[in-house]
Amino acid sequence: MTEEEARSWLAAQSWYDQHVADRLALFADLVLDEADRQNLISAASRDQIWSRHIVDSAQLLNLTTDQTDGLWIDLGTGAGFPGIVVACVRSAPIKFVEMRPLRSAFLVKCIHALALPHAEVCSTKVERVEADRPAQIISARAYAPLDRLLPSASHLGDESSRWLLPKGRNAMREVEAVRRDWQGVFHVEQSITDAESAIVTIHKLSRKYPVRAPGLSAAKRMTTARWRGK
Repeated sequence: MTEEEARSWLAAQSWYDQHVADRLALFADLVLDEADRQNLISAASRDQIWSRHIVDSAQLLNLTTDQTDGLWIDLGTGAGFPGIVVACVRSAPIKFVEMRPLRSAFLVKCIHALALPHAEVCSTKVERVEADRPAQIISARAYAPLDRLLPSASHLGDESSRWLLPKGRNAMREVEAVRRDWQGVFHVEQSITDAESAIVTIHKLSRKYPVRAPGLSAAKRMTTARWRGK
């Protein structure tokens, strides 16, 4: 996908308007400016920020058309992809999980510059993140392989949560690897920005063999049980 094609794709989306366009343009400028100080995106992709990063993130929104008002949690948000892009379009609550201090500080800067009061940065490990309700959507772009991602983040959702996980050419291999321990509705969607990339979507996720985490507090056990209707 070229930069011109990326902009044309955005303009054709039902959720795209001048307000979104202005936010995304400012965000692109913020990323490019900050990339001079820290390695937010590769040097090779700076001239393709709209196709390689913004549209690559925004395409996730078209997989959530029936889920627009619940909590979204984005794991390893880094430079803001897909989290900030999603927050520029979607006004429902969103949490960015990013433990690296410089990246977290950049995300806070973006929240203020782009006027995103519904967004929050969690500067900690994914395993330590707590939420007052299960996430409606959990996303992660270039965060970790599925066999590490799911155990670390499964406490953030329940079986109604939808997982949106952009992956590379090994997407199907990762899915097959986790089917031994996890069950749910798995799909591998083709990315619109790269023929060798895919998006793994998961719904109704649960462990095949429930594992009780050592040291889990009584309060958290009660919360987990309540989420699962027990």
